[in-house]
Amino acid sequence: MKSPKLQAGYCANWIRILARRYNQRGPESLADQRHHNRGAPSLLSVDQQDRLRHLLEHLSPDGDLWTGPKVARWVSEQLGCKVHPQRGWDTLKRLGFSLQIPRPRHHKADPAQQETFKRELQEQVRQVQHAHPHEQLELWAMDEHRIGLKPVIRRIWALASARPVIRIQQRYEWLYIYGFVHPQSEESQWLLLPSVNIEVFTIALQHFAQTVGAGPERQIILVLDRAGWHESSEVDVPEGIHLVFLPPYSPELQPCERVWPLSNEAIANRHFKTLDELQEVQAQRCVALQNDVTCIRHATLFHWWPTSLFTRLIFFLQRSELQRYGWKHEFWGKSY
Repeated sequence: MKSPKLQAGYCANWIRILARRYNQRGPESLADQRHHNRGAPSLLSVDQQDRLRHLLEHLSPDGDLWTGPKVARWVSEQLGCKVHPQRGWDTLKRLGFSLQIPRPRHHKADPAQQETFKRELQEQVRQVQHAHPHEQLELWAMDEHRIGLKPVIRRIWALASARPVIRIQQRYEWLYIYGFVHPQSEESQWLLLPSVNIEVFTIALQHFAQTVGAGPERQIILVLDRAGWHESSEVDVPEGIHLVFLPPYSPELQPCERVWPLSNEAIANRHFKTLDELQEVQAQRCVALQNDVTCIRHATLFHWWPTSLFTRLIFFLQRSELQRYGWKHEFWGKSY
C-alpha cells in the first residue's frame, strides 16, 4: 500500500499540519484559507493615504492627468526611497480608484432640467392615459444615427505579438438609421433612409405608426430630441402618436443612444465599396437586433424609465441571476 503522502500528493510535513488543523478546528479548517490573507500592508500611513486621495481629485503637480507611475513617484517622495512604478497602480486600487472614461455632458446641458424631465415623464404618461382611458398606451423612444463610407474603427481582441491592420478609405457618403425602441417590451423597429429632414422624418413616423398599429386603439408616446426636423410644425404626426421632447443638449437621456454601439458592430473595421454594400450589411444587423430582445432591453431600460412594476421585477430578477455569476455591465442602472 502506498504511503499517505504519495496518495494525497502532499509532503509529510503538510499532512501533519492539515491533521493538526482538523483535530483542533474540524473539517472547515481544511478549506482554502487564502481568502483570509489580508495581503501586504500599505506602504503609506492613513494620513498619507488621505492626502493622496485628496490630491487625486485634482490634476497632478505637473498639471497633467494622474497615472500609476506618477503616483509611484509621489509615494517615493513620501517614503524617501525608490518605489517600483507598479506600486502606483497597486496604491490606486487600494484606495478604491479604477481607470474609467468620463461620461461626456454638453457644456450647455442643465442637470436640474434633466432631473425634472425624469420626474415629469411619468406624469406625462398619466395624462395621455387619462385622455385615452380605454386604449393601450406604450412609451417608446426614437433617434437617428449616421453611418457611411467613413470607416468605424473599434478595438478588437488580437494576439499580443502583432497589431491588427484594417483597410480603410476615407469617403463621406452617408446613410441614416432611424431607430425606435420600446424598453419595456424589448420591441424595436428600424429604418435605413438616405437623409434627415422634415419630409423623411414624416415618412419614418408614418411607417412606424403603421407597423406598430398606432391609432385610435393604440396610443404611442414617443420620446425624441429637439432636432429642427422633429419640432417643426410642418411634421405630419400620425394619429395615435404623441411626441415628447427631451431637454436641450441631453443625449444621455435618450435610450436609443445606447443601441448605436450595438448597431455599429457589423460595420466596424470593415471597408465597403459602395453605400449599397454597407446598407445590406447594416440591414442584416438591424434584423438581428430586432430579434435580440434581451440585448435591447438591457441597453435601453433606464432605472428612471416609467414601466410597470411587473416588468421592473422581471428585469431585477434577471439582473440578480447574472450577477450570481460575477457578470455586470455598464448599461445597468439602479433598479427597484
